[in-house]
Amino acid sequence: MKFSNEEIFDIIKAWLAISIAFAILLSKNEIFSPSFFINLLVSGITVGLGFLLHELAHKKLAQKYGCFAEFRAFNIMLVVAILFSFVGFIFAAPGAVFISGHVTTSRNGKISLAGPLVNIALAIIFLLLIQLDLGSFFNLVTNYGANINAWLALFNLIPILGLDGTKVLAWNKPVYFTAVAASAILVFAF
Repeated sequence: MKFSNEEIFDIIKAWLAISIAFAILLSKNEIFSPSFFINLLVSGITVGLGFLLHELAHKKLAQKYGCFAEFRAFNIMLVVAILFSFVGFIFAAPGAVFISGHVTTSRNGKISLAGPLVNIALAIIFLLLIQLDLGSFFNLVTNYGANINAWLALFNLIPILGLDGTKVLAWNKPVYFTAVAASAILVFAF
């Protein structure tokens, strides 16, 4: 994959901002407590990794189709995510991969599905890792990782303008409903 310096900066900025937002939420606003730093690490691994791999999946498939694809952070939404975390709610829209080139409805649907599929796969991997029971920190990471990645997949599949679900639904309804069902099953497994 090809990355510009601006894209790398935006990815790091978005990863850090959503990790901070979720750490604040998990720490119940106690940002000067030792638990905040543990939750920041947990969030960086679980939410941050879920976000990063979700966006890279879009980018990788778009570039495979010969398209230009680059992530851009939504700076205002990064600030909103952090501010909302102080009131116990997060609406995270850290940014998106912008794509240009020959993108058919089919290709757009597949590119859009790639992100939620990564989150579904991560949720399953974290679920399998839960079985190892390697201690409290590891258990916190695996439980939160499974839960948050299932939610990220389901949230991104909502068929409203701008989210992946709209493009997947326009491309293939059975695939869309299968992905939603898989995400929902994982969400409700918790």
